[in-house]
Amino acid sequence: MTKKILVLHTGGTISMQADESGAVRTSADNPMNHISNPLEGIEVHSLDFLNLPSPHIKPKHMLALYHKIKQEASSYDGVVITHGTDTLEETAYFLDTMEVPHMPIVLTGAMRSSNELGSDGVYNYLSALRVASDDKAADKGVLVVMNDEIHAAKYVTKTHTTNVSTFQTPTHGPLGLIMKQEILYFKTAEPRVRFDLESIQGLVPIIPVYAGMTDELLDLLPVDQLDGLIIQAFGAGNVPKETAEKLKSLSQAGLPIALVSRCFNGIAEPVYAYEGGGVCLQNDGVYFVKELNAQKARLKLLIAINAGLKGEQLQTYMEG
Repeated sequence: MTKKILVLHTGGTISMQADESGAVRTSADNPMNHISNPLEGIEVHSLDFLNLPSPHIKPKHMLALYHKIKQEASSYDGVVITHGTDTLEETAYFLDTMEVPHMPIVLTGAMRSSNELGSDGVYNYLSALRVASDDKAADKGVLVVMNDEIHAAKYVTKTHTTNVSTFQTPTHGPLGLIMKQEILYFKTAEPRVRFDLESIQGLVPIIPVYAGMTDELLDLLPVDQLDGLIIQAFGAGNVPKETAEKLKSLSQAGLPIALVSRCFNGIAEPVYAYEGGGVCLQNDGVYFVKELNAQKARLKLLIAINAGLKGEQLQTYMEG
């Protein structure tokens, strides 16, 4: 049976080319559109949906992708999205939090442009098509396929500035591997709450903590314009005591504040009861987000706010 796969190109290195000086530039002619499909049983329908470097991607673009997938779902068996790697994990997580159709949805990209030595774009693209046409991928949530590995959108992150194996899943590891003839899955994604948003807006900044920090950065924030705040904390979830005092006042004023660890591995949890420790922060109303990095926690809070979650309902979702 032939599988029909919708490909939505959004730009990024996978669609760019390097000039004579080695600088990588946006190309009006996406090289992925010139790849012949050697995969049997896969019919590709591609659309240049966007042509943006991934640092230019905003939540409104992520939402537009979601709406496009919903609109086209009945005509296809799976979806592949090519995307720049800088914000690929955020788009993948955003889509994984939406009420996407029950079908394989795969994001992929490249670390080297199409005319660079050792370009990885074509291989990743064809690998993504294979996964998107695999029935077993349908119930595993939105996936990221890079470098012969299959990762869950919730956990994957970019770990290296230039290496082709940059996308990794700390703590958990990948969901599966792409072999020469087969696709092997050895994990399943957990169920998640999904939302159906028509629009998304709001200001939720990320503030990292550092040794010697007081309240200087927090005092610079336009608090009356904020919809929420993400704190990237030390270790298990701790901040300097002066920072904690400011966070307490912001939380008591009604600002939703969520916390993640700045550590690469592990999960933030309230352990320490000293001033600025996680126990005190949680008592002051700060949410502890499990297993997400700061950029995904920001999207989680932004989505929840746009979905109308408040109070205890918001806390339950953010800490779930």
